[in-house]
Amino acid sequence: MNVTKFFTSFKYAFAGIVLASKEQNFRFHLLSMIIVIIAAIFTGLSKIEWIIIVLVIAGMLSLELINSAIENMVDLATTDIHPLAKAAKDLAAGAVLIFAIASVIIAVMIFIPKWFNLS
Repeated sequence: MNVTKFFTSFKYAFAGIVLASKEQNFRFHLLSMIIVIIAAIFTGLSKIEWIIIVLVIAGMLSLELINSAIENMVDLATTDIHPLAKAAKDLAAGAVLIFAIASVIIAVMIFIPKWFNLS
């Protein structure tokens, strides 16, 4: 294993995260992450609930990175408005939306019972 290549890959990955942090949607998800983590700290989640929250946050941010990568690749491939280019972007955005909706449902299932003593 080449250690230099290994650490260089981390540099590229971090550069991708920095690049994504300039995009409005990624910043929205980062803000949401901060709010959820603060809420989780004050709510007193169990270990399993924390694991779920961390996985959902990581999944959401990762999916947003993939969506941005697909959008950039499509923009690189064509400047024309092509049905397949539109489909690729719409499909990627749809995947983000589905995961975002699932994330909200999971957050509601974890936080609401604790906040209103429903469990």
